[in-house]
Amino acid sequence: MTGSPTAPTAGPRPRAVRRGDTEHRLAHDADVWVASASADGVPYLVPLSFDWDGETLLMATPGASPTGRNLAATRTTRLGLGPTRDVSMIEGAVEVLPVDALPAERADRFAARAGFDPRVSPTSYLWFRVTPVRVQAWREADELTGRELMRDGRWLG
Repeated sequence: MTGSPTAPTAGPRPRAVRRGDTEHRLAHDADVWVASASADGVPYLVPLSFDWDGETLLMATPGASPTGRNLAATRTTRLGLGPTRDVSMIEGAVEVLPVDALPAERADRFAARAGFDPRVSPTSYLWFRVTPVRVQAWREADELTGRELMRDGRWLG
């Protein structure tokens, strides 16, 4: 798909269009809302920069931050991508990596997209690689039906 996500239309978008719009956001947006929860269920929400490699989202945050602690403990997250009236919700499995664990090319790509490099920060960062297991996308109430685009890590037809 080229260009920007599809403009609102007079009806619900077909699944293929929603998927294309979601993949466009993953490839071009720089920030995502990251929801996590502590072991005792206290929710936490923060925006983080990310990089998409076609299969996973790569994020970085201090390991001692609430988000870092929550993601490391639960190994799961829910991400909100895009505005509220054109949202993609991504539930994912989280892999935690030391800041020096990635190939330089992958970390460099993240740094270029995010505008900061956690490898050179005096704060102790960790990488959080999120593999989507469920993706939903909708704009308005007419798109609630059929909003699921991925289930169990597989794109739906």
